[in-house]
Amino acid sequence: MTGAGPSGEGRYGERVFRPEDRGEDDRIDLGALTYDETTMARLRQLGVGPGWTCLEIGAGTGTVTRRLLGEAGVASVLAVDRDVRFLAAHPVPGMTVLQADVTSEDFSPGPFRLVHARFVLMHLPSARQLVSRLAGLLAPGGVLVVSDAVDLTTRTAPVTPYTLAMRAMWQGLRDSIGTDVSQVPHRPALLREAGLEAVAAEIHVPPLLPGSAISRFWADTWERARPAMTATGLIDDAGLDEALRYLGSPDCTGLSPGMLTAWGWNPERL
Repeated sequence: MTGAGPSGEGRYGERVFRPEDRGEDDRIDLGALTYDETTMARLRQLGVGPGWTCLEIGAGTGTVTRRLLGEAGVASVLAVDRDVRFLAAHPVPGMTVLQADVTSEDFSPGPFRLVHARFVLMHLPSARQLVSRLAGLLAPGGVLVVSDAVDLTTRTAPVTPYTLAMRAMWQGLRDSIGTDVSQVPHRPALLREAGLEAVAAEIHVPPLLPGSAISRFWADTWERARPAMTATGLIDDAGLDEALRYLGSPDCTGLSPGMLTAWGWNPERL
């Protein structure tokens, strides 16, 4: 999907997480290895299955899209992203790929039984307006499911090389591309404001283990975000190198950012 950063220049992440950079698809897949099981378990519990039409916002490399089609047996998935090269490389029956700006007034596909957006709203401005727009794409009886990161390296967390790096990362991403996780705990309220019913939420916190997918994901993310992180003044290159070593050691006991998932139903029943 497209979306301007704080400076109003370019698409989201263009200066930090560029799809054309070598290994960016592998970095995205490390996140998928960490979170896909939790995502799919929640979607199955919500009843997503045969006959459902689905909209996948920020589809990335298409892992959730393919699992919706292959495991859940949904009828179709419209997979949308700011750059669709990774989706186009792995087509499957039932998947339609669309490169689009989801913040645009012209973005109005649908309706869908499921609208799903994972790690998308936190990177875009006006989350309230976007939630309202996505809720408007639901078919009668449809469900909107949104997931975003929850920062657990708050001021009260122990000071370690890991927590220092994470704090610098969140500040650097906010300064450079507009990422803001501070309002993520308010996602359920936004769903209710959009008129959805039976709103609920849950948090999944993956463990940080040496060599695990989530630890490798953060290591790769820090390397790509290094200029933005050091520009904050919260960490320098030596400190980031120390954090990378710490992240890969058995001594790392920090909590990975959690994934808060919130959902709500279109009150117009089938």
